Amino acid sequence: MYWYAIEPLDVLLFREAKPFSPSEGSWAKGQFPPLPITVFQALRSALEPYEQNKRDLEFIGPFLLNGDNTLCLRTPKDLLAVKSKLRTDKNTSDDNLDETTNDWDRIERLQPACVLEQAQRHLCFASDGLEPMVTPPINAKEEFICGRPEPWVASHVFIQYLQGENIDKYKDFYADPWHEQVLPHIHMQSGTRQVQNEEGYFTEVAIRLNSGWRLIAAISAKLEPTVVRLGGEGHRALVSPLPNFQIWEELASYQQPKTQSNFAYLLTPGLAEKEPVVYGVYPTSWKENLTGCVSDRPLLWGGVSTIQRKERDKEFSLLPQRAFVPPGTVYLFKNIPHHADYLLPHVSSNWLTTFQQLNYGKLLWGQRP
Repeated sequence: MYWYAIEPLDVLLFREAKPFSPSEGSWAKGQFPPLPITVFQALRSALEPYEQNKRDLEFIGPFLLNGDNTLCLRTPKDLLAVKSKLRTDKNTSDDNLDETTNDWDRIERLQPACVLEQAQRHLCFASDGLEPMVTPPINAKEEFICGRPEPWVASHVFIQYLQGENIDKYKDFYADPWHEQVLPHIHMQSGTRQVQNEEGYFTEVAIRLNSGWRLIAAISAKLEPTVVRLGGEGHRALVSPLPNFQIWEELASYQQPKTQSNFAYLLTPGLAEKEPVVYGVYPTSWKENLTGCVSDRPLLWGGVSTIQRKERDKEFSLLPQRAFVPPGTVYLFKNIPHHADYLLPHVSSNWLTTFQQLNYGKLLWGQRP
């Protein structure tokens, strides 16, 4: 695997996976970072034509790289930022505490609810579902939970997280290093001043990366420095090799669970088979092994939508792109399932082979304290 930095030369346009029409659905939001297949196709386009048809190419990414060449990953969803009240004015009420999450004092982790605790003795949970994840007890007189840390974390701090160590450096967490740029489009009727009835007006949301930030990904092919098309509208990005990129070797040692491993972190978008719905945040086959799951989507997330085509009634539709479990999702286990190599459906098909070669549903294993 060869690692490459991908530096946009313009805005990037990755339309979200939803029904799009020039009338009611004329606002198409952006999706960033893009799905692995998008970046893989961009890198593959830089190969010689005879190499582009290879079926054994492997890929992993994309992630983010800051100006210091530090690899940044999605912050685990189970982390909470805790601040001390001692830094605030004694006369400040609890309603007016500073809840920004870029200067916290320490980190806590969400924990599975325990029905045996006195404070939760009156709570009931579904017998066929997971117990909710709750905040750990803290000294409310001296500190408070101000929210989640920033959404990106440096790889060396992430390794501390996998090892169950305390994290106390908020400067190694980063806000989303991009901003959105709205791109309205208007098509006029020929010879008139009227907007076209069909595809006359629609709006897309593009992404512009902050200065110094780049995407990073790896592919099992050696590329020379080049420019590739990335995303929609023909926007371009500069691809540069990253020789001696060592940090992945450290992360790769966490790809398989060890004896003491008790949780998994989702590194890349995955698909979880759920019954009776099609997709969920965790697969049905893991249910008996899980003690908790933390994501930013409902547990019964399923990639289900309704589509209204021209002059037709709304109809049921499955959109697998919307069913991907987001990176940063965390799974807590009481014991490791037999099939836990990837967060992907266990069926024999060509598209599943493609997902595996592109490292969708990649899990990294760690030990909670």
